Amino acid sequence: MGLQTKMWLLVALMFGILYGVITGVGNYLGVGSAGSYIILAVLFMGFQYLIGPSLVSMMMQVKWVSEKEEPELHRQVAELAKKAGIPKPKVGISQLSLPNAFAFGRSQKDGRVCLTQGIRGLLNKDELKAVIGHEIAHLKHRDMLVITLLSVIPLICYWIALSLIWGGGFARRGGGYTVLIGFGAMLAYFVTNLLVLAGSRIREYYADGRSVKLGNPPHHLASALYKLVYGSAQLRRSARGEEELHRVEGIRAFFLNDVGRAWDEIQELKAIDRDFSGTIDQNELLALRSKKVRLTGAEKIAELFTTHPNMLKRIKHLATLV
Repeated sequence: MGLQTKMWLLVALMFGILYGVITGVGNYLGVGSAGSYIILAVLFMGFQYLIGPSLVSMMMQVKWVSEKEEPELHRQVAELAKKAGIPKPKVGISQLSLPNAFAFGRSQKDGRVCLTQGIRGLLNKDELKAVIGHEIAHLKHRDMLVITLLSVIPLICYWIALSLIWGGGFARRGGGYTVLIGFGAMLAYFVTNLLVLAGSRIREYYADGRSVKLGNPPHHLASALYKLVYGSAQLRRSARGEEELHRVEGIRAFFLNDVGRAWDEIQELKAIDRDFSGTIDQNELLALRSKKVRLTGAEKIAELFTTHPNMLKRIKHLATLV
């Protein structure tokens, strides 16, 4: 099943849950209508759509760079965008020392690709190109826009739940069952939140695959991911690193990997780097292809609550693309 199909099924399921919650609440309490809540949700989405790029740019401390300032970076972005069949995105450098990359924008024409200061001295040219290919893929798939819009639905469910559980007016209208219905809305918030996270993980796998289709060998992206995990784990030891991790906590879904899980992931990935070179070469990736990745129960549960796939599974998936 392709990315677009999975994403649209996810959209349909999410809006189905939202519609069920607001229709049930409206009918039981005799307040408002499904249409009014849908309009409210659309207004929230529209607001997020309009201000989202500016907020990301501000929180990530992005400085937009010209072709004259960064000719090689612009060349790589332009080349990969052309291969992907999308307009060349705007190019920026984030002032964060956290090694990573991210893409965002309202549409393909409004696409933006950014690297952090921390990633530039960490990756070699081929690894960096594979990372840029991954970010170009997000713009190609338009998945960032879908996830951004879907993330509003759990917030609407949460607002409804709080209104029912703590709202005096609603409680008087609905009687003793109002709080119970409120907890039902809270359950919907929990489920839709998990669905948004699942959608975020799906899009990472497909962006990895698209980067390979754009001509980047899988081991280059695997090696880049390994280095990013290691770099993020190392940064946590410094006061500045901890400060930056807290700063990006709410928007780390934009990153190439889940920077909050880097310390746990680096322990899992050490076994792949058989020659302890700090990279993953093609032979090491091929060796992983024949192995079965086994996650503990705790690791499986932890993955449900993250924006990115388990890194060992993700690199195993890249091994199948060799």
